This record gives sequence, C-alpha cells and structure tokens, in this order.
Amino acid sequence: MAHTTSSSAATAAAPPGNQALTPVAGADRAFRWHDHASLWFSLGVGLLVMQVGAYLMPGLGTREALLAIVAGSVIGAGLLGWVAKLGCDSGLASAGLMHAVYGSGFARLPVVLNIVQLVGWGTFELVVMRDATVAIGRQTGGLSASFWPYAATLLWGGLIVLLISGSMVRLVRRVIARVALPLVVLSLLWLSWQFLALAHAQGWAALWQRPGTGGLGVLPALDLVIAMPISWLPLVADYARHGLSGRSALRGTWFGYALANIWCYALGVLVALVLPSADLVTALLLAQGGLLALSLILIDEVDNAYGDAYSGAVSAHSLAPRWSIRRWGLGMALACTVLALLLPMHSLEPFLLLLSSVFVPLFGVILGRLAFGTDTVALLARAQRAHGGPTLIWFAGIAAYHLCPLVAPDLGSALPSLAFSFALAWFTRPRAG
Repeated sequence: MAHTTSSSAATAAAPPGNQALTPVAGADRAFRWHDHASLWFSLGVGLLVMQVGAYLMPGLGTREALLAIVAGSVIGAGLLGWVAKLGCDSGLASAGLMHAVYGSGFARLPVVLNIVQLVGWGTFELVVMRDATVAIGRQTGGLSASFWPYAATLLWGGLIVLLISGSMVRLVRRVIARVALPLVVLSLLWLSWQFLALAHAQGWAALWQRPGTGGLGVLPALDLVIAMPISWLPLVADYARHGLSGRSALRGTWFGYALANIWCYALGVLVALVLPSADLVTALLLAQGGLLALSLILIDEVDNAYGDAYSGAVSAHSLAPRWSIRRWGLGMALACTVLALLLPMHSLEPFLLLLSSVFVPLFGVILGRLAFGTDTVALLARAQRAHGGPTLIWFAGIAAYHLCPLVAPDLGSALPSLAFSFALAWFTRPRAG
C-alpha cells in the first residue's frame, strides 16, 4: 500500500507525461533475470574493452593482469548491479534517481552532463565501428576507396536510427537475447580457442609466468578494469526499471556484465601476449576465422551505441518531456552520426574520460543515500530544488578523484573517490523519525 501511495505522489510531482520521472508500472515490466544478464553481457562485449585489456600488457605480469581483471570486473559489475536494483525497485530512470538525491532543480546539471557524455560516447562507438569496418574491408580487398569511412559511418548510424525507432524492451528480449547473444558468444569462443592454441604453441607455462616490465601497478590496473563497468552507471537504471524484481536485476546485471568484462579483458591480454600489435583489430583478423568472428563482434557493438542513444534520450526527455523518448532517441542517433562524420573523436577521448570522472562520485552519493531501504519514490515526491549536502559531497568526491593520482598514485582514482563519496553520503543521510 505504501508503494502505491509513493508511486502516486511521484506521479503527481513529476511534470505531466514525464516518463523518466515516473515509475514504470508493474504491467509494463517484462525483464527477468536472463533478460538483464543477456543485455549486460552483450553491452559488456566490445572491441574497446579488449583494447584496454591489451593495454595491461606488458606493464603487468600475466598473473597480476588476470588478478586485476577478475577482481575489478566483480567489483565494478557488482556496483552496476547495485544501481540496477535501485532502478528496478523504484521504477525510476537514472534521471529520476538524480532528482531524488540532488533535488529537482540542481539535478539538471548532472543530467545535462550525462547527455553530453552519452552523445560523445555514442559518437565514439560509431567511430570504432567505422574503423573496424574499414579494416575488415581492406583485409578482404573490398574497401580501398577514400569515401568508404563516410559510407561506413552512415551505414552504422542509419542502423542505430532504425533500432531506436522501435521498442527497447522488444529489442532486448527478441533481438539481443535470442539472436545477437548466441552469435557473439560463438565468436568469442572461436577467438579464444584460436589464441589459446597460439599460446600453447608458444609455451603456455612461459607465458603464464611472464613478469611485467613495470610502470603499471595492480591497483591502478584494477582501477582501469573497474572503469568500464562504472562508465555504465548513469545508464543502468534506464533499463533495469523495466525488470520484474530488484534482486533478479542485481544478479542478472552483475553476472552478465562481470562475465563479459572478464572474458573480453582476458582475451585482450591473451592477444597481446601471443600476437603483439599496435592495432588489436589487425591482430584479431590474423587469427584463423578472425574475419567472421570480428564481424560478429562488430555487429554486437551496435547495442553499445544504441544504449548510449537510448539513455541519452531518456535523460533528455526528463528535461523536456514534450518530446517523447523515441523522438529524442532519433535526435541523439542523428547527432552522433553527424559528429562521427565531422569530429576527430580519437583526440577527444581524454575529454570524454575526464567528463566520465564526475559520475563515479555522483553515484557514490546516490548509493550512499538510497541503497539501504530508502523509499526513493517518496524522496523524489518531496524533493526540493537543491539538496545541499549531497551536492557538496559530490563536488568533494570529484576533487578526491583528481587528487588521488597526485597524492597516492598507486591507489588509482575510481575506487577511492567512490568509497569517499559513498561513506560521506551514508554517514550524513537523514535518519528516519
């Protein structure tokens, strides 16, 4: 009965027609455990993840790299699952969680920053897919003309526009879970088999015991691994809110993303060990059957770009609900396509990483305030224009994120700033009664 009252209050508090600030009704929820797991396994697979895995070598030894990969993936995906549970229990999108914690007025700042980063990362995903498409085409001798990069960009951008015009729930349950997931698992199995065979031929014992050259400690490497799942924190509630159970959202998201992150990072390390190359795509193409496997992984990259466009649309809709989520999604997809054609995105990657750093302490505060039995929907209904405490803790967390490399470079940035902001938010939370 309390849940019904809170939901009604939140609906009354939200602007008319604002789906992002209104809990998803029970009748509209469809995601079960395996739907969450399928979605986040698929989103966790990517060429960029493998490339970052390859960056761990040769600075770390093989065993140290594997330790960082497993520990970082379990911790990072666990945080992702935790926020998924908040989104599912409340039925609110990420924008709704931000409004509940930071206030209905001030929350516009992190929501706008989220839209900016999602446009940037969506554009970057299109660039990654374009470059991989051109590399595959050149390998087969079919894409040598100078206009092919533009054609590939328009091709992938057009596909995102097509997908965003349909239903997100049907896409996850019918396309990703039933079609894309089995294909990408087969491609990962094939590539893993091929590179494990190369490792065996080169002497697995020697590769396993290979020491690192230095320059990268285990904790900074752990920070690098955690960065991937943490980068999805501003998006996860947008999907988890359609789940039937908070516990299944947590378990499915945690398991699916952790498995994909461990697999792709480890595959990147394996490729770097047996076939060192400055270009991961080229190294993958050299494997037997690599062309087909890489093509399937490339197709799976589409859901990453789709995820950025869809979540950006949900956030934009929370600010301007006169446009539907679908209409905002089309605008996001078109904007990413145009920017991918015009901007040198690889040179903008440091800016995107800098922008992403604000969301680690942002969600540290959200978890500290909401994660232990708080009625998020009721909190949203009585939200003020700005909540001073959470805002100050967020700013302090951002400062901690950027100070950590200067004060304690061996600790990394993500985990210390997340723990700092979470602890402050938890100890300063309003007490019931």
